[in-house]
Amino acid sequence: MNIIIFLSPIKIFFRNLIAYPRKFITLVISLSLCLIFLSSCQQVVKKNNDVIHLTLWQGINPPVNRDVFQKLVDKFNQTHSHIQIESIFAGALDQQLPKVLAAVVGNAPPDILSFYPQITGQLVELGAVRPLEDWLDKLSMKSEVIPNSLNELKLDGHLWSVPLYTSNMGIFYRPKLFQAAGITEMPKTWKELREAAKKLTIDSNGDNRPEQYGMVLPLGKGEWTVFSWFPFLLSAGGEVVTNNQPNLMNPGAVTALKFWEDLLKDGSATLSAPERGYEEDAFIAGRVAMQITGPWTYITKSDVDYGVFPIPANTSQATVIGGGNLYVMKTTPAREKAAMEFLAYVLSEEFQTEWSIGTGFLPVNIKSAESAAYQQYLNQKPWLKVFMEQMPVANARPTIAGYSRLSDSLGRAIESTLMGKSTAENALKLAQERLELIWDNNKDR
Repeated sequence: MNIIIFLSPIKIFFRNLIAYPRKFITLVISLSLCLIFLSSCQQVVKKNNDVIHLTLWQGINPPVNRDVFQKLVDKFNQTHSHIQIESIFAGALDQQLPKVLAAVVGNAPPDILSFYPQITGQLVELGAVRPLEDWLDKLSMKSEVIPNSLNELKLDGHLWSVPLYTSNMGIFYRPKLFQAAGITEMPKTWKELREAAKKLTIDSNGDNRPEQYGMVLPLGKGEWTVFSWFPFLLSAGGEVVTNNQPNLMNPGAVTALKFWEDLLKDGSATLSAPERGYEEDAFIAGRVAMQITGPWTYITKSDVDYGVFPIPANTSQATVIGGGNLYVMKTTPAREKAAMEFLAYVLSEEFQTEWSIGTGFLPVNIKSAESAAYQQYLNQKPWLKVFMEQMPVANARPTIAGYSRLSDSLGRAIESTLMGKSTAENALKLAQERLELIWDNNKDR
C-alpha cells in the first residue's frame, strides 16, 4: 500500500524548484500573475449570517456546455437560499493548473474545483482536498451512482472527488466525404483506419498540400494530446506506469505512437494548431474527414453531417475514459459541508439528466441513464450509443501524484514525434530517461 507523506506546500514547492529550475523560474512569474487573478476570484466570505457564498472554479468547454452548467447552478441557488454558488470560468484546464496551485500555496483556494481526476495525487500531496468516502457512504443516493464512475477518483483507499460526468473517446467522421471516397464500412482495425485516411486525403493539384486530409491529430504537449493518444495506447496493450514507476518503453506504447507517426508519414493526417487539438474548425469546414473526440464536441451542435464510430482496435478494443469531477477544497467545516450539499445535487437524477441531455456527456446517475427523458434523447441521438457501448472497454489514465510530470514528458515525446524531430521509439526513450532522473526523488510514497 502506498503511504502518502503530507508535506507543506512551501516544502513541496522548493523541492520541485530543485527538480525543475528553469521551469520554475518561469512558474514563479506565472504564480505572481495568478495571485492577481485569485484576488479577483476569491470572493468567498459570508455576506451575512444566514447565507454561505461559495466559489466554484471550472474550465467547461465549449461555451454552450458552460451555459448548461450555469443554468443548473442557478437552479441550485434558487432552491437553496442558505447556500449560493458562484461558478467562475478559470480558463481551459491545461492553462488553469498553475492558478490552482497558486491558490493552494497562497491559502486562497476556491471552495469547489472542477477538473479532471489525474491531478488528484498532486492535490492530495498538497493536503488541499477533503476525502469524501465517509460523506458519500451516508448519502441516501449513493446506490444511484454508477460504481465504475468512482474508480479513477480513488487513491490510497480514499475517495477524493465525485464525478460530474463520464464519457470516452471515439472518432467522428463526415459521411458525405466517406461516400465520395467510396468507403461504405467503418474502420474496425488500425490497418483499416490507415487505409481509410489515405482514401480520404485529396490533393487535386498535386502540390503536396492536400485540400482534404483523412484525419487531424492534436499537436502539442498538453493533456489533450496525451488524452487523445491514450485509446491507441490501451488498444495496443500498452501502459505508461508499472508498479508506480514510469514505463514509456513498453512495446504497446511504442506501437501506439508509431501508428500516429505512420499516419503523418502517409501524408493522410494533418496537425492541429499548437495546443488546440480539441477545436473542430477543420472538421466542420470539410478540410478533414475524421477527428478523435468525445460526445461533448461542438460538432454535434453544428449543422454539418456527422457520424461516429468506435476507436479501431489493434490487439483489443479499447478507449479512454473522459471524466470530469468535483473536489471539495479544504477550507472550514461549515464551508465544506455546504460544498458537499452542492455535490449531492450534482449526483442527483435531476441534475444528471438535464446536464447529460444538454451537453452530450454520459450520466453518472443510474436513474438518470434509465429515465424516460434520457432514453428518448438517446433515440434521437443514435450516435451517442457508440459511447455508451464503449464504456465497458474504457479505461482511465493513471491517478498518481506524479501524473503531471509523467504527462508533461509523454506530451513532449508525442509532440516531438509528430513534428518529425524524433522517431516514436527515440522520443519515448528520451522521455523515459528524463522521468527516471527525477521520479525517485519526487514521487509520492
